[in-house]
Amino acid sequence: MNAHCGESSSYEGSRGFDVAHLERVRRFCREATERGEIPGCTLAVARHGAVVLNEAWGLAGEDRPATPETVWLIASVTKPVVAAGVCLLIDRGEVAVDDPVSRYLPDFAGEDRAEVRVRHLLTHTSGLPDMLPENFELRRRHASLEEFVCRIATTPLLFPPGTDVSYQSTGIALLGAIIERVTGSSCREFLRREFFLLLGMTHTALGWRPEFAERAATCRLPPEQTASDWDWNSPYWREFGAPWGGMYSTAPEYLRFLQMLLRGGEWEGRCYFSPAMVREMTGNRTADLPHLFPAARLRSTWGYGWRSAAGRESEYLGDLVSRGAYGHAGATGTGVWNDPETGVSMVFFSNQPGIGRFIGLLSNQVAAAVR
Repeated sequence: MNAHCGESSSYEGSRGFDVAHLERVRRFCREATERGEIPGCTLAVARHGAVVLNEAWGLAGEDRPATPETVWLIASVTKPVVAAGVCLLIDRGEVAVDDPVSRYLPDFAGEDRAEVRVRHLLTHTSGLPDMLPENFELRRRHASLEEFVCRIATTPLLFPPGTDVSYQSTGIALLGAIIERVTGSSCREFLRREFFLLLGMTHTALGWRPEFAERAATCRLPPEQTASDWDWNSPYWREFGAPWGGMYSTAPEYLRFLQMLLRGGEWEGRCYFSPAMVREMTGNRTADLPHLFPAARLRSTWGYGWRSAAGRESEYLGDLVSRGAYGHAGATGTGVWNDPETGVSMVFFSNQPGIGRFIGLLSNQVAAAVR
């Protein structure tokens, strides 16, 4: 089957976009799959709540075309959703951003850990490493999420909390553990109950669901994961439900989550967040840290779980979104963003890792199409 034969689309009018530019966007994605650069991908774009583009190209699996309904492992695009779960608890007065993490996770103790606040986990300024040094070892023996969290609680910090920015999947794992400690529910159940069910995200979950089998994309694997039983496509990893990268979703469903945020936390008459919480989540919160190194303050800017475009460090956000835009990317070839200035949301999911530059070029084309 040729890569382009999986093309499937839904086009719902220009909504202030230049139609010729949108055609260029479509061609850019289609030709990437025809060249074999990307096995399969999907793109969904909306503006002011209206879907402008919802299309898929190439193959989700060996002989299955990608469609707008394909379920993708979205990797680190999971992170801002887990962070949003904690922000919901902040909105409800159950958690405060400057609470010590040890207030909720008593085993997180020793060295400078007493100084690590929830704020630091949300903004990647905790000093925790991205991954545990023994990450691959734990995955090879199919360790549980609980064991990962226990190891994170004692792993050395890289720097004093709040002084630098260093991307930390381990910190997001602790946010998931805080959700569980405060609510008494698993993180995956909390997200399902508070977001996915209410937003109509029926094919979105943290971790695998059996009904995904016939519509899930298969990831092209990086070299370190080949010939293993713990790779992204393995039953172990699918069931693991990593708070830092184990979510599955479709592009139009994740788009709904983004558009809810652009509407100030409201969707179809239901309030998910206060406008004040949305401003906190999506603004430049690293600017609030008084002891952050000046270079880090300019280089890497974060809200609560979202990377802010104010710093212009991330290639996947491109060059043309506004300074108030925010987004995230994932290792499986995924990237999403919101631009409050234009009211545009973009969701790009694929099964090809290592394409940050491609997503950045695509982001530029989408932003350039806005009129």
